[in-house]
Amino acid sequence: MAAENEDPACRRWPNRIYGVGDEPDPRFTLANERTFLAWIRTALALMAAGVGVEALNAATPSGPDPLRTSLAVLLLLAGVACSVAAFGRWMTMERALRTKAPLPPPKLAPVLGFGLGVIGVAVVVLLLVSGL
Repeated sequence: MAAENEDPACRRWPNRIYGVGDEPDPRFTLANERTFLAWIRTALALMAAGVGVEALNAATPSGPDPLRTSLAVLLLLAGVACSVAAFGRWMTMERALRTKAPLPPPKLAPVLGFGLGVIGVAVVVLLLVSGL
């Protein structure tokens, strides 16, 4: 039988987040969770695009193109970075909500925006070089 004074927040993971501050309004916690899941969907889409580019690259009759492989690797790395940063952002936001601290500025959005701009330029160069 569990002790009556056992705090349910201490059983949640990560304890370094749930062990500090007060429980925020559930709407804010759920909004933070939805934002995290949106970043995870973005990461999944980036990784799927990388796999798709490499699959098309492997299916070309002339053989694999190093530019397409580089583009696929860039997309995959962007997806991995997005998923890792999403968890870090979720933790930072949850801690700020629990401690009633100011919310931190977004770091992931500008990096992803500029990164996708670079990838877009790479796609245009790839299309011009390959003559498609």
